[in-house]
Amino acid sequence: MNSENPTLAEKLATAIADGILNGSLPPGLRLDEMGLAEQHGVSRTPVREALRQLSLSGLIDMRPRKGAVVSKATPDQVENLFVAMAEIEATCARLAAISMTPVERRRLQARHEGMLALAKTGDTGAYSDANVAFHSSIYTGSHNAPLAEFALNLRRRVGPFRRAQFQVEGRLLRSNQEHDAVVRAILSGDASGAHAAMLHHVSLVEDAFEAFAATNAA
Repeated sequence: MNSENPTLAEKLATAIADGILNGSLPPGLRLDEMGLAEQHGVSRTPVREALRQLSLSGLIDMRPRKGAVVSKATPDQVENLFVAMAEIEATCARLAAISMTPVERRRLQARHEGMLALAKTGDTGAYSDANVAFHSSIYTGSHNAPLAEFALNLRRRVGPFRRAQFQVEGRLLRSNQEHDAVVRAILSGDASGAHAAMLHHVSLVEDAFEAFAATNAA
């Protein structure tokens, strides 16, 4: 996945996932590929890929003869995804603290500083996009291609839930503060500190999503 320029399928998956998580696309609703293609002015190919991505997140069931039906990821499914993401991202952060080049470290710091401005303005969409790029740069900075690829694939599955948690009031600034601990550890070459800071960050992301889900269900 290109973290800077999401594919058409990823943009569609984002739009559909947001609708599911905010309740405008209720559980049990059948999602018609042709209808979605016409609605978004695209072919059925990216629609099909978007639905496939969302089925991996537990937001859609792909049923024989019925096609894609809106589902609702269970708390256990969401928790398992976050636990896996936390462990993988923490490992990437640990390796990045060891392996990142000076140029990569400067770019990470610049990304982090740029995100602070977005957090202060409350631009959730731009912050969410920048957040994907921020974390992806840490995957790349691990200098372990299989691990980075695995992290990106898992990120696609957790993505809808991570994006939703930015709707929680004050979450952008708290997210940026959590990133600060990760960045400082990576820049100083503190591998164990980077691992712990990232593990803590993703656990707080999960907590924020749970707060979003509880509010949305009320």
